[in-house]
This record gives sequence, C-alpha cells and structure tokens, in this order.
Amino acid sequence: MPIESLAPAWRTVPVERLVLAVVHNVTAATRLLDVLPLWTDDTRVQTVFTCVGSSAFTSGTVEWLTGQGMTVLDWADAVGAEFDLAIAASHGGPLHELRAPLIVLPHGMGYNKLLADHVFGLSPPWLLHEGELIPSVLVLSHSEQLDRLRAACPEATGIAVVAGDPTYDRILAGAPLRATYREALGAAHDQRLVLVSSTWGERSLFGRDPGLVLRLATELPLDEYRIVVALHPNIWFGHSPWQLRRWLAACSAAGVTVLPPVRGWQAAVAAADLTIGDHSSVSFYSAATGTPVLLASAPHDTLDPASPIAALLRAAPLLDPAAPLRPQLDAAAYRHDTDLATSVPGEAAALIRTLVYKEIGLTEPETPAVTLAAAPPVVDSALPAHQLVGVGADGTVRRFPAEALRSGGVPETVLVVSTDEPSREWLQAADSVVHSGPLADPGAWMGATLRSLPGCRYAAAKQEPGRWLVGDRAGRIVRVHGPDDLGHVYAAFQHFGPTTRFTLGGRTVTCSVEETPGLLGE
Repeated sequence: MPIESLAPAWRTVPVERLVLAVVHNVTAATRLLDVLPLWTDDTRVQTVFTCVGSSAFTSGTVEWLTGQGMTVLDWADAVGAEFDLAIAASHGGPLHELRAPLIVLPHGMGYNKLLADHVFGLSPPWLLHEGELIPSVLVLSHSEQLDRLRAACPEATGIAVVAGDPTYDRILAGAPLRATYREALGAAHDQRLVLVSSTWGERSLFGRDPGLVLRLATELPLDEYRIVVALHPNIWFGHSPWQLRRWLAACSAAGVTVLPPVRGWQAAVAAADLTIGDHSSVSFYSAATGTPVLLASAPHDTLDPASPIAALLRAAPLLDPAAPLRPQLDAAAYRHDTDLATSVPGEAAALIRTLVYKEIGLTEPETPAVTLAAAPPVVDSALPAHQLVGVGADGTVRRFPAEALRSGGVPETVLVVSTDEPSREWLQAADSVVHSGPLADPGAWMGATLRSLPGCRYAAAKQEPGRWLVGDRAGRIVRVHGPDDLGHVYAAFQHFGPTTRFTLGGRTVTCSVEETPGLLGE
C-alpha cells in the first residue's frame, strides 16, 4: 500500500519516505523518543506509530501516544501497508509481518535478561522466524554484545551494528546540568540526593519491598537528604498511574519526589549522589556515571551471567532492609568501574541517523546529528506539610516528616502541623500549627486556632514576606524576621528555648526575634 493510499491528507507536504515506529509499551516508546528527533524534523520523512500489542504492559500505550499528538495505526493496518522503514526498541510479537526493513534498538542498557534460558534480544526466539532473520539491522551498544550474539545466534552477526547507546549519551550530555537538575529536584547543594530506582516484576526493588521508600523518608533528616523515586513505566501502567499515586501518597506526603513514569529519570541519574536500585538499566547507568550504588534486590538468575548488569550485581554491595538505613547510605562509597555502557560514547546520534537514512535511501541533512540532554524535571519537590522538628541548644535543627511518628517518632522533636490539608489525626497530636498563606489578622487566627486545639502550644503565621508571628497559649507573641521557608522551625523553636541562629544540614540562617505588644485575638 503506497503512502497516497494510506493517508491522502499527508500530501499537503511532499513526503518522500514513510517510517513506522513500532511500540511495544510505554517504556519502548520512551526509548524510541531518544532517537526520533534524528529525522522527524525532516519534511521529506513522515513518521507514524503502531502498537504491536504483544507486551503484557500494553495498557495505556495507545492513549499515551495519542496524548502526544502522534498518529497511531491499528496493527492490522500497519502490516497491510508498505513502509520505507520500521523501527522498534524491543522484540516480541509478529514483527515478521511488517512489510518494511526493520531496525531494532536496545530496549534498555544493552541485552541482559534471561527468558526461558535465552538472552532476550540476542537469541533465536527473538531474531528468527521460521529460520529467517526478522530485523534488517540489530543495533548493539557495545562490542561485548557482538561476542554474545555470535555465540547465541550466529546467523544475526551480519545484521548487527555497534552504534552506541543514545539514552546513555543523553545522560552524559546532561552532566554539565547537574546543578540545574538538582535545583529542579529540590536538592540544595549540600544535601545528598538519593535516587531510588526499581524495574518491574516481583523480584524488583519495589516488588520485594514497596515500603522501603517510606522507611528511607522517615529515617533520613529532611535538611540533609533529598529522596527521588523512579519506578519503571511497566509498574505504572501495569497497575495504573492512579493506583501507583495512591500507593505512593504517604511517600509524597513525606517529602519524597516521585518522578512521572516517562520523564525525569535521566536527569535524576545525572543529579544523584547515591542510587539504591536493583537489576535495572537505571542502576547500571548510575554506576557507569560514577555514582555509588546500593542494591536492594539482586536476582542473579534472571540475567545472562556474561552481561554487564550481572557483573554489577556480583560486585555492588547489598542494602540490608532490616538494619538501620542511614548508616548504610552514609557508608556507601562503592563505584563500579565500567566502560560497558557503550563502545562509542557520544556517537550514537550520528551513527543511528546514518543507519536510518541509509535504509530509507535519502541523503542525510547537512546539519550535525545532535544529542539532546534531558530537560530539567518539572516535579513537586516541596518539603512535607507536617514535620517533626527538633532544635538543639546550639541551634542545630533536625526535621523529619510527620509520618515518622507511625514508626515510633524521633526523640526530642515536636510535631508541627500545617494548615495545608491536615488530617484530624495530625491536628489532634500537634504541638504547634503553622499557616503560611496570607491572613487578614494573624493574631486573631492564632488565638482562635489555639483555643480549638487544646493540646497545641504554639501557632505561627506569616505576617508578610520575611516576617512571621509566633504566639503561645498565654497570649504572648514574638515576631521573627527570617527566610519564609522556615515557618515550621519558627513554629517549633520556642519549645526548646528562643534562638536566633539555626543550622539545617549545611545551611546556617541567622534570624532576629522581637517581642510584640498585645495579646492574641479573642
């Protein structure tokens, strides 16, 4: 079926070649998006999409593609049409039915997983159909994969091309933006950013211990650590985004930054000081960039023993979930020396674009192929609305999410509850309450609030930018001049004795405190 018969409306632009992007699931779609910009701005080439429907995680894929404004063909229409090229980032399904040359890219960091004693992507079950090769070109990221391919499926060595890893190249391209990424993720320069990453499946980090993230959040001081979570898209779309958000609601309330299922993880890899992971590509990419890695799950039998990720699992230290977590994180210094992510770092864009244009029979654009660094994530990185706050005699502040109370609490801290969506449980337990929004009469609000919460001793409200009022049950009010992001600290400090100098992690803040005349509103 020629282009004209498939969609006459396309004739607005004199398209010369038609490319079909074959998508197995949302994960595979994101890998394709790493390379699609190499040709999709060329008006000679039209790209459309289809979902092969063979993945167990197909749910939500078509909706996600159409949500990006992409043209999605039914698989029956796709195999009934002729294309100049098809490109996929995974194997599986009746790819042999396509009427086009097929380029297959790595699904993740190389080829590592074992399925039915075969290496996924490097073995006959995925490369041959009735003895004939399915792909026209098999892209490898490293020459070590060529050696394993030669042993597993020698028939395919002639179509294999070592063209690098475009995803890893994007992470490398974003390295100069580390400070930008950290700012977007809410990490101060002196905070330790911990990336928690999980692939899918019952033997993954999240499958084995879905409560690990919340335990990390409640054990690590808020001013010293920032926790960012990246879960595999198959978890999101296998269980549904709504369900994942509900399961992770307590983590979000505890100040954990939960990345969306598609974007943000590459920036987080570049920004992280430590990665807690499993047998995922994200763990390996982190190790390859020099970031210390702790493994919360290491199912060796699911991997090709000769693969790079299997080598990482044999070498990297394991996290003990039953032991205190912070000492393990503070001691983590292991770095996995590896050059197995790619044989041609920084060159994937140029090599893959050359492959594509060779297959479709067009001259390459004169402009160079560009590797795009990931954009800074747009995420919620706010601190918890409800906090346990302790202030030492020297002004040292320790802050933890209120959720730490569910596991016994933190000694020598008080519960400061914000008026932003507080539960009845937190309000009744509050030692102090804080209001950060505009108030017509802060004194009246403090008086009314303290009368309605008999167990609460102090209330704090922002009077204007840089100026806070803190009142007690006796009607005494002090005015605090200081940064607006420390409202919870102002609401707590009088429990421990007034101070004007606070140390929060690596940050030191000097405030002024003055008595104000008058009593709280009646």
